[in-house]
This record gives sequence, C-alpha cells and structure tokens, in this order.
Amino acid sequence: MEEGCLSLPDITGEVTRSESVTVTALDLDGEPLRIQATDMLSRAIQHEVDHLNGILFIDLVHPLPRKSLQRKLRRLQRQSRQFKSENGPH
Repeated sequence: MEEGCLSLPDITGEVTRSESVTVTALDLDGEPLRIQATDMLSRAIQHEVDHLNGILFIDLVHPLPRKSLQRKLRRLQRQSRQFKSENGPH
C-alpha cells in the first residue's frame, strides 16, 4: 500500500506491511495493555514503531522506486537546511 509521512511531506511510496499486529505495552498507570490491530490501525502502529526504531517509511520502499524519489528527497533536504539557516537553532 502507498504510504507517506509528515516527516517527508509530498513524498509517498509503496510499503509492504503485515495486515495485523499484536502490541503489548504499559498504559499511563504502568498496567499491561494488549492491542490487536488490523488494516489501517495495524499499518499506523507499524509506521510509528518504525519511527521509534529510527526507520522512516522511505527506508522500506523498494530501491528502484526509492531512486526515482531522490530528486524530491534532495529538494526537501535543501529546504530543511535553508529553513534552519534562516531561523537558527531552537
């Protein structure tokens, strides 16, 4: 399925993900929590867990289509550098 991310605006790519996931975690009170998810919720959970592991969806796009996105990625990188230089560190 095609996927995108707020971290990479205007860039999308096909990413293969599991149709369902089961997540175990702790809630805000430290109590065990178990979530079984399918479809879009499953995809969203996998996407966000990837972020926690330092992975962006673009890292999971097949190399050939990812290569075709290089121009957009470089433009986004230039825009980010320009914004940082104009606005200073925060």
